Amino acid sequence: MTAPHYDDSNVFAKILRGELPAERLYEDEHTLVIMDIMPRGNGHCLVIPKAPARNILDVGTDSLARVMETTQKMARAVIRAFDADGVTIQQFNESAGGQVVFHLHVHVIPRFDGVSLKPHTGTMEDGDVLKANAEKIRSALA
Repeated sequence: MTAPHYDDSNVFAKILRGELPAERLYEDEHTLVIMDIMPRGNGHCLVIPKAPARNILDVGTDSLARVMETTQKMARAVIRAFDADGVTIQQFNESAGGQVVFHLHVHVIPRFDGVSLKPHTGTMEDGDVLKANAEKIRSALA
């Protein structure tokens, strides 16, 4: 398989450049964390590298290590923020692997015993709900 190129017009690249709004939770030199606007559960957030990378197949190892450091930080934060029983970490690569936005991103989803993930319907969450959930996570990070 020939690796497709990175397209800097993807939605996450636009968010990183400040061209599109996002509910930002955490940012450092290498990563940005935002709320997923189509969450599969309360507190569902996305860890995104600042360096351009289509997915895990082309990301530099240093950037990937930073993404995983931030993913662990966010996993701990969402568990605290929502008093969750666990956390699901997901990462998809290329269309056949379920990837929809072609900028590397890791899903961090708080989980609760006996509660299934919501289906990915493409329906956007109410902005006030996202803001309230974001505030819980930011408080857990403080």
